[in-house]
Amino acid sequence: MKALIIAEHAAAAAELVAGARTMADEVVAISFGGAYECGADKVLNITVPEGLTVDSAVETVNAAFDAENPEVVLVEACRHMKVIAGSLAFHADTAVITDVTAFEAAGAKSMYFGGIAERVQKAAGNVAIYTIGAGVFDGAEGANGSVAEQEWVAPARPVKVVSSQVIEKSGVNLFKADVVVAAGRGFAEESQLSMANDLCDKLGAGLACSRPLTEGVNWLPTERYVGVSGLMLTPKAYIAVGISGQMQHMVGCNRSGAIFAINKDKNAPIFKQCDFGLIGDIKDVLPAITAAL
Repeated sequence: MKALIIAEHAAAAAELVAGARTMADEVVAISFGGAYECGADKVLNITVPEGLTVDSAVETVNAAFDAENPEVVLVEACRHMKVIAGSLAFHADTAVITDVTAFEAAGAKSMYFGGIAERVQKAAGNVAIYTIGAGVFDGAEGANGSVAEQEWVAPARPVKVVSSQVIEKSGVNLFKADVVVAAGRGFAEESQLSMANDLCDKLGAGLACSRPLTEGVNWLPTERYVGVSGLMLTPKAYIAVGISGQMQHMVGCNRSGAIFAINKDKNAPIFKQCDFGLIGDIKDVLPAITAAL
């Protein structure tokens, strides 16, 4: 069996290749803008012409798919790659099984209805296409086999870049962090986030947040938002501070090794979903924990 990997980022490619090794005898990876050291048997690099977005590579990806004829396709679950996955599925006359969290004998497990339910699905056709988030497989970078440049196929309707702005990345890489501290609406004002940052410094943790802190008050960048339409994290420890625990948030962290919750509301839903809970005001609890570490 042959597997095709489609990933925009090197770390994701390495994880998907590792996962593909459990399913296929041969693994081919598609990279964008440079051949990732991901351990694939073959890497096909696609150089996107200046002025176009990665989404415009759909026809080129389709051509690579036709040439390789894989039985399974694993796609990084990020915005650009989801567009490519959908276009490829239409081209291959199949469907995409999205946001897979695990593979079982019966099929691929994923969440739906905003994360309140799980289902197991299996492809009915000759090829299966899955989008997979970070942390599903334990990946490790490795040497590639052959590397080749995939010939660009001009799309009929390209997506052009009108303008762009670089978003500066800050803090710990949340996908690789062993410990994540997540702040929620329990923080009454932006200055109180310094307490969460102090705890992060003591633990060597990354600071994340719930959706309202990025889209409601704009205290933190969207790259730190955890939830059904944000990040899906799998740290060893996840510390939710001032987060009520609505399912839309919890699906982004429920695969953590252990979940700790701090909330002054004893009836907060998160206390039914965490491993360890502490009822108290963050103004009292966080400084005390930080001082004790």
